[in-house]
Amino acid sequence: MDQRDRYFLFLDESGDHGLITVDPSFPVFILCGVLIHENDYYKIRDAINELKNKLWGNKLVVFHSSDIRKCNKEFQILFDLEVKKEFYESLNNIIKQSDYTVFASAINKEEYIARYGKLGNSVYEISLSFIIERTVFYLDDTPTNNNVQIVIERRGKKEDKKLTEHWQKLMARGTGYISPERLKYLGLKLNFRSKSQNVNGLQLADLIAYPIARFVIDSKRANPAYDLIKGKIYNKGDKNFGLKIFP
Repeated sequence: MDQRDRYFLFLDESGDHGLITVDPSFPVFILCGVLIHENDYYKIRDAINELKNKLWGNKLVVFHSSDIRKCNKEFQILFDLEVKKEFYESLNNIIKQSDYTVFASAINKEEYIARYGKLGNSVYEISLSFIIERTVFYLDDTPTNNNVQIVIERRGKKEDKKLTEHWQKLMARGTGYISPERLKYLGLKLNFRSKSQNVNGLQLADLIAYPIARFVIDSKRANPAYDLIKGKIYNKGDKNFGLKIFP
């Protein structure tokens, strides 16, 4: 019988993946992948739900980085400084103490356009290929056989169709470093989820993506949220192998 450890790879983005215009204050696109063993994910999911129940009285609220930072929507309760303190202390503990590994791809859009033009390949698809490669490298070093379920938030019919087509090509051809046979052996499968399904793994990826983007934009700027998660980024030897900045 084929005994495999099951992992989830949750993917979320920060920044606009379009190349027509570039926001000078946020000139990057980040795709962030959070790889979590199935057993560890259920612990993280339950811990986040416990925090939601404690502060909102239910687990229906969706943690979204932008809304949290701006105290929008349900996060207006964070205008209460005591509630804000409790929220961030609890959330930071979950982020810091949980077991997961981060893989992120950052596209410097201005440099990308200068090199490849505005009609170059989709930066989302390029980033996805980078993350899949590094996830495979990471799993190569684990002692067990693995199965990976990739979870992505729905972005729209057109975008999802285009991504599915890219995924099918990726699985058929592999990447520059990973053969299609290695990809197929891992049982990699795309799973699209809507925001209304309230998937805590996707929300964790969203919370991690933004501080990585800020680090890429200005690595010297104070970034306590990045300091919290930088130890979770995949390292191979002495190299920060889990953060790919392109080009």
